[in-house]
Amino acid sequence: MLDNVDPFIGTAATDLPQARGLAAAWWWPKPQVGNTHPGATSPLGMVSACAYSGAYPTGYGRYAKNTEGVPEEMFERLQASGFTHFQQSGTGAIRKYYNYVRVTPMVQPLDVLGEAWPLHDEVAEAGYYAAALDTGIRCELTVGAKVAVHRYTFPEHSSARVVVDLSCGGLAIELGRTVPVRAQVESMGHGRAQGTVVMEGVPLSVYLDVDSPGWRQMLWYDRRLIDGGTRLDFDSIRHTTLRPFGMLFMGPAAAGQTVEVRMGFSLRGCEQARRNLERECGLTRPAFDTVRSRTRARWGGLLDRVQVEGGTPARRTVLATALYHSLIKPCFADDESPFWPTSGPFAFDVCTMWDIYKTQLPLLAAIAPDRGADLLESLIRVCEEEGNFPIGYRMARGADRFFRQASALAHTALADAHALGWAGLDWNWALVHMVDDLRRLYGEDFFEHGVVYPITHTLDLAYAHHCTAQVARALNDRHLADDLEARGRQWSNAFDPGTGLLRDSEFYEGGKWNYSFRLLHDMAARIALVGGDTAFIDQLDRFFGFGAAPVARPGRRPRAAVMAAGYALNRFEGLNNEPDMEAPWAYHYAGRPDRTAQVVHAALTWQFGTGPGGLPGNDDSGGLSSWYVWASLGLFPVAGQNLFLINAPAFGRAVLRAGGNEFVIETSGHRETPIGVDGIDRDLPAQYVQSATFNGKPLEATHLSAATVHRGGLLHLRLGPEPSAWGRGIRPPSLSDPPATPEETR
Repeated sequence: MLDNVDPFIGTAATDLPQARGLAAAWWWPKPQVGNTHPGATSPLGMVSACAYSGAYPTGYGRYAKNTEGVPEEMFERLQASGFTHFQQSGTGAIRKYYNYVRVTPMVQPLDVLGEAWPLHDEVAEAGYYAAALDTGIRCELTVGAKVAVHRYTFPEHSSARVVVDLSCGGLAIELGRTVPVRAQVESMGHGRAQGTVVMEGVPLSVYLDVDSPGWRQMLWYDRRLIDGGTRLDFDSIRHTTLRPFGMLFMGPAAAGQTVEVRMGFSLRGCEQARRNLERECGLTRPAFDTVRSRTRARWGGLLDRVQVEGGTPARRTVLATALYHSLIKPCFADDESPFWPTSGPFAFDVCTMWDIYKTQLPLLAAIAPDRGADLLESLIRVCEEEGNFPIGYRMARGADRFFRQASALAHTALADAHALGWAGLDWNWALVHMVDDLRRLYGEDFFEHGVVYPITHTLDLAYAHHCTAQVARALNDRHLADDLEARGRQWSNAFDPGTGLLRDSEFYEGGKWNYSFRLLHDMAARIALVGGDTAFIDQLDRFFGFGAAPVARPGRRPRAAVMAAGYALNRFEGLNNEPDMEAPWAYHYAGRPDRTAQVVHAALTWQFGTGPGGLPGNDDSGGLSSWYVWASLGLFPVAGQNLFLINAPAFGRAVLRAGGNEFVIETSGHRETPIGVDGIDRDLPAQYVQSATFNGKPLEATHLSAATVHRGGLLHLRLGPEPSAWGRGIRPPSLSDPPATPEETR
């Protein structure tokens, strides 16, 4: 999989072929851009490194801030004023941004620092990024978990230099700049320097070791050199008083001479940053190739935990890159928490939780369970220290918890982890925090009234009560479990019995149709509420646009009337947006997995492609890419329910290495289908599961428990061109079901 990864996918405005068939009826309200970056990353590591232009939202690229339609360009061409660290990955607007510690190789005077030069000959691989600046300098970047290594190849020049700007943060857009409030910089000679900047309440420290024999090193302030100075201290910085500052290494360069800049980072001071640098780079010089090789090996080890056979080159590239994007965030900085002094996992950049809890966290649980457990331990620690589980968590003191987006989402991952038998967590202590968190913010109103607005929080809280009840019951706290389960049944208060849809309310990035088909813990009662299978399927068919005419995507600067008309369609948003990403699998609960197959096939065929414009919308920290991985495997995790739903896969054979076990998905009758970028000129029909076996025994149900998948086994799916009776009888489990049979609980 490693050799198929293309980090440029999603870095530019969406450029997919015009969809045909079902996918042509879907409407896209959000920005048509993946918002990823091609920079060097380490799997779930603390540090990234990429060319910095100041564009939205990662600091890389050409685009201005936008919330709908085709993004507008800030610049006519790709450019960079240097290279920064700690980029976002695929998010939309999360209000604050990173891009700290800009490093700029130059052959111009310091006065022009901040000027951007065109980028040429970009190369990106997992763990590696390279480009040439218009100044003739070739720039290469690689990273480890807590380090970055830059290698610059200079043209001949009498006064080349590498400038490190510690005052730079955020983006070059309105309200996008981040300013340190305190800072300290120290030059120690012999190519060594260090500094700490306090950004958004977090002390970010860097230790530098620069391999530039014979060059001078100096501090600078306000683009003026401080000859002979060894230390700068800033006790109180404001937006109005900030002047750029940092360190500089300068000297003559022969043509082709390389300078290596090794950087260790820490949230616990310069001394720990130095230890991090020595741990990952060693004491030998140079270190670039060693760090690059180790990071590439780590990427290979993780990406190999999903393997597929067959598929067109384009489909394999999209899958490999989706898996890569799924494993960039969250950022883990073990033993680095700036908020509590003890050792242990610390995770930040847990955005966007309202998307990743459905797809990416279950993927981590499967292929990186050690990191999945570390994330949960980190979230529990946040709850201990700050009083609630975060909905999103940034590298910032008093981080915005994104509470408007959703409520109590960590409960789903905790419930799944307990059902999988993860023994490393103190589950009694975790249960204490799960219960306490249910009362916070919107939870208090839910506790008192059984309903809360925005109405989607009613669904969140009811579901979280159900998830918490499962943990409480497993821990033999029956009284608590019964009380929680009773409150969990109040999901029905969110629905209008007259329409079978959610009640009118405000909705975060969507409407009531987008949120009405979430996979609840009692889908049988949910379907009965609307009038039964037929009525529910009719609503889903309308939502997905079966039989509807094609609709146009919003263009650049779409008019208000265009957006209003699109929203009025009440249509599936086609993975351009994530609130309804699980809705295709709602058909399973009404006995129509064939409809799921049609919708997922259309999405995999037309909504993803190769090249920079290959994503239909924001990747949202890997939430969208994780959806693609699961859908390609023919599986979908129902977060919080210890459950996987089964669908026709996109590859003839696949292997999911969950922990130390192999879950194999084999097919017979599989037909290779190209994706839109392969140049197909017609909409090829979906394939449907005709029958299934698991470990050689017939499987009539359309689901397996997550515990079964994680234990490994062989799922064989016989596929065909027409819908079948498979899956129409046994439905996925619901809370109001009678006791399940052994077949259903397997």
